[in-house]
Amino acid sequence: MKIIRYLDTEGKSGLAAKSGSGPFRKLQGDLFGGFSITEEEVDAQRSLLPFRPTQIFGVGLNYRKHAEETGTPLPQYPLIFMKNVTAACWHGDPIRLPSANYSSEVDYEGELAVVIGRDCSDASEQDALDYILGYTCANDVSARDWQKKWGGGQFCRGKSFNGFCPLGPWIVTADEVPDPSVLQLSTRVNGELRQQGDASDLIFSIPRIVSFLSRSATLAAGTVILTGTPGGVGAAMSPPSYLKDGDVVEVSISQIGELSNPVRGD
Repeated sequence: MKIIRYLDTEGKSGLAAKSGSGPFRKLQGDLFGGFSITEEEVDAQRSLLPFRPTQIFGVGLNYRKHAEETGTPLPQYPLIFMKNVTAACWHGDPIRLPSANYSSEVDYEGELAVVIGRDCSDASEQDALDYILGYTCANDVSARDWQKKWGGGQFCRGKSFNGFCPLGPWIVTADEVPDPSVLQLSTRVNGELRQQGDASDLIFSIPRIVSFLSRSATLAAGTVILTGTPGGVGAAMSPPSYLKDGDVVEVSISQIGELSNPVRGD
């Protein structure tokens, strides 16, 4: 099923879900504590972020082709960084560019995102998928100048500005994606295809990532994990092509949908 949070005609919000091409129906219960679909159809005037992430982890250099385009050896272990939870925004929300004197190298990274559905600690790779509520599209927006030059070797500053983690357009529950390794991803900027890849190119599989992160550190329900980006980022183009005011970034993933966000400057 596809899950959203919505605003109705009266400005009230709630959770809703739909299966297939049917209408969205109101959800009862808690997204991370057990829920069910009612028969009540909702008039979703606007889709919103369904939950506030408890944590946001990213995995760097997890597509072979992306590692190759950056000239970086394949990592021995998952390269983990964190994004501020306040970076999360939703489908249709603007990606806000920092002022030009603070960052002039803002880049896109289309990614498959995993949403953890219940507290996960010391999970085996065999059991890791059991902890996943679902999947969504993500854009790991990155200020490359802060990531590469001014961050002291840490990624978190360049990854954590407000609006630097678009998610959406909904959460597709894990039962509809029994094998995430077959998912195909593409990213377009102003309609131009920039990235194309599939999850079979991942260096570290989704079960491996979830298990690795949960070892001796609990992944709380509501944790979002960005699983890596394919080749084709703007920083690797010649010359580099960074996001600017007026751009539109679209991240599409098979079996999930399309995440679209406008880019806005000062």
